Amino acid sequence: MKANIVLLPGDGIGPEVIDETVRVLNVISKKHGHQFNFAERLMGGCSIDKFGASLTDETLADCVASDAVLLGAVGGPKWDDPNAKDRPEKGLLALRKGLGVFANLRPVKVHPKLINSSSLKPEKLIGVDILVIRELTGGLYFGWPKGRDIKDGRERAVDTLEYYDYEIKRVVELAFKLARGRRKRITSVDKANVLESSRLWRQITTQVGFENPDIELGHILIDTAAMRLITNPASMDVIVTENMFGDILTDEASVLAGSMGMLPSASLGVHGPGLYEPIHGSAPDIAGKGIANPIGTILSSALMLRYSLNLEKEAKEIENAVDTVIFEGARTADLGGKLKSGELTDILISRILNQE
Repeated sequence: MKANIVLLPGDGIGPEVIDETVRVLNVISKKHGHQFNFAERLMGGCSIDKFGASLTDETLADCVASDAVLLGAVGGPKWDDPNAKDRPEKGLLALRKGLGVFANLRPVKVHPKLINSSSLKPEKLIGVDILVIRELTGGLYFGWPKGRDIKDGRERAVDTLEYYDYEIKRVVELAFKLARGRRKRITSVDKANVLESSRLWRQITTQVGFENPDIELGHILIDTAAMRLITNPASMDVIVTENMFGDILTDEASVLAGSMGMLPSASLGVHGPGLYEPIHGSAPDIAGKGIANPIGTILSSALMLRYSLNLEKEAKEIENAVDTVIFEGARTADLGGKLKSGELTDILISRILNQE
């Protein structure tokens, strides 16, 4: 098959992990006779430096016209002025909105060989296999009005938490669909004891639950969810929640896997290209050292093959190869190892080529 893929390497270690991932995708394409056409564009701090905008209209148009978008990471101290009119993260929010990707899928699976890499007790991590589905284009990050002003002689900041019924329903329905292919358990996370938006969330999720009686549905508050994710993570299967809660919970969940560098994500909509990225940040402290863990980005490309390009076999080849190299003890610095990024990718590629 032929596919047009836009690469947004971004800032910090973003270009490094994207380069390693492209190496893997080139091997996959050659092995299976596909043609992946890559077009690299700027987004984030590097785009601010060159164009004065974190995401230009031209880059967004190229992303919308593609088959899939693969992102590295954006941001860094250089662009971390809270008073700046544009910041790298603003470009990321605009990209998600422009692509219409409303559901962010973040799988969290603890490899048996990495149980001791986590700060949690090993017995807590046995059997952990969670899929967090985060609503991506609503909530506090996008609500209006927002901003600062002076009221009664005092500086005031306002953010609006807003959800429409259809925004909730579509992401919850996706959660039920995906749960059906797993252990058929959904935990919906909200703050319904305080927030009106959460009460609407719980109401609609309950309605969807009635329509899908084969799936076990439970509701818990965000504070309880944060605690259970650490005290009993193996009890959780699919978690579905709103934008900010999902952002926080998935960063917390990275502790389970031993490193943020291990975790991928996929952002999906009804139509158009998906957006794929690791959950880690730009890590400017290690940028340019060649030690960044590329696995989160490589696994994100596997999700891209599965969800946007319908290449399930190829996606599994990458995932199986990652499982193999981790089992064999291949480690970058974040996992206590000494391998360079490229060395880990070399080993991974050899395992892909050895699969039938």
